[in-house]
Amino acid sequence: MGTAATRTTNPLLLALLIAASAYVVATHRSPAPWARSYSAFAKLAFAVLLIRLAFAVALGSPIPGTHVLLTLPEIPLPHWAQGIRLGGEVTAEALVFAAYDGLKLATLLICVGAANALASPSRLLKSLPGALYETGVAVVVALTFAPHLIADVQRLRAARRLRGRPDRGVRGLLQVGLPVLEGALERSVALAAAMEARGYGRTADVPARVRRTTAALTLGGLLGVCAGTYGLLTAEGGGYGAPLLLAGIVAALAGLRLGGRRSLRTRYRPDPWGARAWLVTGSGVAVAALLTLASARAPEALHPGVVPLTAPALPLWPAASVLLALLPAFVVPREHS
Repeated sequence: MGTAATRTTNPLLLALLIAASAYVVATHRSPAPWARSYSAFAKLAFAVLLIRLAFAVALGSPIPGTHVLLTLPEIPLPHWAQGIRLGGEVTAEALVFAAYDGLKLATLLICVGAANALASPSRLLKSLPGALYETGVAVVVALTFAPHLIADVQRLRAARRLRGRPDRGVRGLLQVGLPVLEGALERSVALAAAMEARGYGRTADVPARVRRTTAALTLGGLLGVCAGTYGLLTAEGGGYGAPLLLAGIVAALAGLRLGGRRSLRTRYRPDPWGARAWLVTGSGVAVAALLTLASARAPEALHPGVVPLTAPALPLWPAASVLLALLPAFVVPREHS
C-alpha cells in the first residue's frame, strides 16, 4: 500500500488508499498495545501535510501560478542565497502542488501505521529467516517500544486528569515525560534479562569457509539487486537489469540460507502460511503492481497537473485496483486478526 502511494499524487486515489487501510484497521484491529499506534501515525501524517503547506507559504514554490491568494512581506536575502525566497506571493497553484506532495507522504505514513497496528511483532519475528533473526529481534523490539510508549503517555495523562492536574502544555509534558522515560528503562532492563535467560544472542560455531561464503553471497546478492533495480529504472539498462536483479535475488537468498546455520533456535508452535496469508499478501502486491503499471501507462491521470489549475479526475481502473486492498477485511476472520 505504501509502494502504491508513492506512485501517484492524485488526491482522490490517495484518499482511497487511506480509506481502504483505515477500514481494514477498523475491522481487524486487536486490543493489543501495538494496535493503538494507528491514531498516532494518523496525527503524524496530518502534521506532515500541514508542515508541507507551511513551507510552501513561507519559502515559496518553483511552480508558476497566476492565482495570487495573498502577498507576504518578502525578506531580502544575500546574493549567495539566490533561488531561495522568504515570503512574497502565495499562489493557489503552489498550495495545491504542496498539498498533493504532502498528501502522498501522509498516505505513506498512514499505510505504515496500519501495518504497525495490524501485524503482531511476535508473528513477524517467527517469519524471518535464521540469518536475520538477531536483526529481526532488534527491529521487533523497536516496533514494540513505540506502541508501549504511546500507551504509557495516555495512561499517565488520564491519571493526571483524574487528579485535577494539567496534562497539556510544556509543564504537563515535562511532568509526564520523566515517568515515561523511567518506565521505558525498567522495561528495557526486564526485557534484556528475559532474553538473556532464554538464550538470545547465542550462535553456533561454523567453519570460516562457510562464513566467508555467506558474506560474499549476501553482499554480492544485495549489490546485484541494487544494480538490477537501477537498470530496470533506466532506459539504457533494460537489457541487463532483469537478469542481474534475478541473479542478485538468488545469491542473496542462498546467503541467507547459509547464514541461518549460525542461529540456535527452535520453533514453538510455528506460524502456518495458508491461503488467507497468500490472499492478504497478494492483495497488497496487486495494488502496488497495478498502480505502478498505471503510472507508466497513464501518468497524466495519476499525476494531475496544477498549471492550469483544474480539478483532479478519478481514473476508473486504478481506482478499482485500490479497492483490492479491502480484500483482507473479508477473507480474514476477526478472531485471526
